[in-house]
Amino acid sequence: MAMNYFELFEIPVQLIVDKASLPLKYFELSRKFHPDFFIKGTEDEKSQALEKSAILNKAFKTFQNPDHTIKYVLQLKGLLEEEEKYELPPDFLMEVLEINEELMEMGDNKTLLPNLELRISELQEEIYEPVKKIVEEYQEGTSSEKELLHVKEYYFKKKYLDRIHQQLRGMV
Repeated sequence: MAMNYFELFEIPVQLIVDKASLPLKYFELSRKFHPDFFIKGTEDEKSQALEKSAILNKAFKTFQNPDHTIKYVLQLKGLLEEEEKYELPPDFLMEVLEINEELMEMGDNKTLLPNLELRISELQEEIYEPVKKIVEEYQEGTSSEKELLHVKEYYFKKKYLDRIHQQLRGMV
């Protein structure tokens, strides 16, 4: 089985990675696995160095983004599949629909923009609150699959809200 990102960085599986210590470990591992140091190595050593270097770069990029880290952990635990279609609760979808309608009605009237941004921010806080403790204190072996499924729902809700937020930014 291939080494996962957490094993590579020698840190426990977590939903929030300490970004302050990450660059130091990244550069240490970059020097260790950089393909240039294996020029005189066997083809197998060169291949492994190239592979580990690529994984290292992907891991570092994943850990830089909290949403990508959550997605990676959910995939690691077999709770999220690539391109998965997730059914969100109807009440959440209605709220998002209302925001989208307001966005469409707004047109060129930028005066309503701050109200919509505030509403989205409040909704993001509202969806994060129930999973905040799970996300911030997650520990492999002590957190349950049920808790991670709550995080999964949060992840999909947040993706929805992020798309709307991107639309708003495009209007500014």
